[in-house]
This record gives sequence, C-alpha cells and structure tokens, in this order.
Amino acid sequence: MRADRLLSILILLQSRKKMTARDLSEALEVSERTIYRDINALCIAGVPVYSESGHGGGYGLLEDYRTQLTGLSKNELRALMMLGSLAPLSDLGMRDELRAALLKISAELPENSRLDDERIQGCFHIDQTWWQQASTWMPHLQKVQKALWEQRKLQILYRVPQPLEVKHLVSPYGLVVKAGRWYLVYARNGSIFVHRLSELLDVQLVEEHFIRPADFDLAAFWAGWCREYERFLTDLKVIIQAAPNSLPLLQSRFGSQVEGQIEVSEPQTGDSWVHLRLAFETFESARDQILSFGRVVRVIAPQALKMSVLDYAQQIIALYQSG
Repeated sequence: MRADRLLSILILLQSRKKMTARDLSEALEVSERTIYRDINALCIAGVPVYSESGHGGGYGLLEDYRTQLTGLSKNELRALMMLGSLAPLSDLGMRDELRAALLKISAELPENSRLDDERIQGCFHIDQTWWQQASTWMPHLQKVQKALWEQRKLQILYRVPQPLEVKHLVSPYGLVVKAGRWYLVYARNGSIFVHRLSELLDVQLVEEHFIRPADFDLAAFWAGWCREYERFLTDLKVIIQAAPNSLPLLQSRFGSQVEGQIEVSEPQTGDSWVHLRLAFETFESARDQILSFGRVVRVIAPQALKMSVLDYAQQIIALYQSG
C-alpha cells in the first residue's frame, strides 16, 4: 500500500540521513519513477524533504524533523515487544536498551493503541537452550561485538585436536546465534571461516581496522555453510529395518537423518517391517542410537555396524545374566 511505502520512506530518510532515488527504489522494491511520485506526495503533504544533486547527493529530511510512528498496529507493536524475550539480546547486553526503545515507540502511539510491556513479557518467554544444556558463559562476546561495530581485527586463540593452540589475526564479519550457541564468522587469508565462540580460548581486540565487503550477505553465507556442515555430519549411511509402530518415534528422533524409505525387491512373506536409509555423523553415534531402540530397529547394512550392535547387545546380556 502507498501509505505504508510513504511511512517507510520517512523512516529510511530519518535513520540514514540521505538516500538517492535508486537506493530507495532498491530498498522498497519499486521503480525510481514511483519514488519520485512518492517524494512529491510527501512534499505536498508538508513533509520537509529536500534534495541535493551531484555526487553524494540525494533526498533527506531537515534535521529537526521527526516522524511520529502512528502507523503501527497493535499486532505489529506486539510482535516488536516480544523481541524483548530473546535471550541473545541479553547475551549482547542490549536487552534493556531494546525494551526502552520499544516503550518509546509505544509511547508515540495513541492512547488506545498502546500495549502493556509487562503483560507481554509475562505471557511469552523464549528459552533457546535444550534440555540439560546450560547456558554457556561467553566472556568474549562483548569484545567481538565491539570489533564488528568498529570494523577492527581480532587476535583469536583456539585449540586444535593435536592438541595444539593456534593464534590468528582475523577480520570479524558477523555473529550468528543458533539454538542458543554463538558462532563467529570471520575472514582470514582470503577465506571465510566459522568458529563457535565458546571454544575460543582468548580474544584480543587490536587497533588494526579492516573493510567488510559490501556484498557479503551474512544470512546467505550461513545458510550455505549450514548445508555443507550438515552434509559433513551425515557421511555414514545406514540401512535399517523398523517396526511400523516405531516410525513416528524414528522420525521424531532422527528428523532429517531419515533419507527415505527403501523399496525391497523381494519382501519376506508377512514381513511388514519398513526399510529406511539413515545418515549418521560417526560409526559410534550410529551404534549408540540404534541400540537405544531395542527390538524395534534392526541393522541391515553396513555389516560392520550390524556386528558391532550385536556384540554390544551380547555384552549387555552377559552382564545382566552374570548378576
């Protein structure tokens, strides 16, 4: 709708000080001709929009002009208020600032449109940690955040499996939080890497600055990196037989590890068991998870895993029989 677009133009100009017609058209996904018409409409409505021509020019608002955010609906404001429940904002030390900003937005609305922040916070709580997974203390998070804002390099220290401690000078490109865990995305020697923040032994902020590439898309990079990482984690392919009544539990437990059902060319008479192909990170994790299903899951291939499950099962039987 045009009214929403006009409000968006005001907010963009207010936050970015000055933007060209091309910048506005790309941000709002409309043509430059549409932007020209919208700017003209704002001027007719009395909004003090000015333009500067030449290099570095564009549209802007007079410094003392501030738009009132009366266009927010109750549902839109409610969605914003729920952001205050996100644990990562507390990790970054920004939760109080966010809630203060949201309350200021609420105060700009008419009386009948305002929302009770305490009521919303009392109705919704987002817990991003899994069962028996305590929140990890991350002393380096604030330092990394500062480096990101100031585009300064970091000296990071971490341990590799040998064991050996490695120190690198890196350019931080972004922070990602996934399932309550923070990851640092950084560049070094022309390549981009990802490291879990809690595994860094030490982080030092240095004075050297860097320029983050304008075309680097953190969300797109992370999506691609996750796809590659998940493929790496599921290198071991296993074929199992599963009892029909176990399928919901298998799907719940294994999720995307279930690669599909396998058609058996010559099923045994009266055999209603389903053949599935699963993917696992390691031989040990495959054995441990399959053992946990007891008699409702049977390994078909690989033969080495089948024999290992049988060996462990026999050891368990022998242990209990001896007692």
